[in-house]
Amino acid sequence: MTSQSPRIYLYKITFEEVPYYYYGVHKERKYNEYYMGSPVTHKWCWELYAPQKQILQFFDFTDEGWLEANLIEDRLIKPFYNTDKWCLNEHCGARISLKVLRETGKRMGKINGKKHRENGTGFFSLSTEQKIENGKKRGNERKIEKNGVCGRSPEKMSEDGKKGGQKAKELGVGVHSFTLEQKKEAGRKGGKRSVIKNKESKIGIFSLTQEQLSENAKKANSQKWMCLETGYITNAGALSKYQKARNIDTSKRVRVS
Repeated sequence: MTSQSPRIYLYKITFEEVPYYYYGVHKERKYNEYYMGSPVTHKWCWELYAPQKQILQFFDFTDEGWLEANLIEDRLIKPFYNTDKWCLNEHCGARISLKVLRETGKRMGKINGKKHRENGTGFFSLSTEQKIENGKKRGNERKIEKNGVCGRSPEKMSEDGKKGGQKAKELGVGVHSFTLEQKKEAGRKGGKRSVIKNKESKIGIFSLTQEQLSENAKKANSQKWMCLETGYITNAGALSKYQKARNIDTSKRVRVS
């Protein structure tokens, strides 16, 4: 083998703009050929963002070297491909990720659902009243038999929620995989979507007339609140600005009039 011979190597793809990543192995046809992975399920990520390749390890250009490279790739991917949302690998050896299995199940469900809808069978053979009545019956049965969520006490549900949150934090998945900037951006997007939805549905503040809004504003401004740390008294909105400017917890207040 010369210094210009084809190579087998293990690589990692990352992206400049987002924290997604991908592990793979490649067997060159010619030395140093251009190769940035062969994505299928997540090809969109390569098209939207700028991929960067890091070669992690070279192997002998033999059948044994190829087998060794694949075994090491499996060991690298296995801890992440079902738990880390930023991992783009959907396969690990002969295994298929849970995400692909779920998506396959969804596709089959859609196909079967479409057939029932077209034929007016199954769920689609029921009237709206029958669907509502069946839903009520199932809910009552769960309450009586204490199945599902109805079988857990409020304390148990709270405890399970804390355990799930702690596990997600330890694994660094879900919201805990986000940077502070990503959390802020997600919050801003969620807030905008809620405002648009409320406006279209005319609920919340958008269900009020101009006169009602004006009256509510007058009532809010007439209420006086006191900061529990400094004793400063003003209306709710002004007190929030006052406390935030001094890094005071805005919950430390009490209404005085």
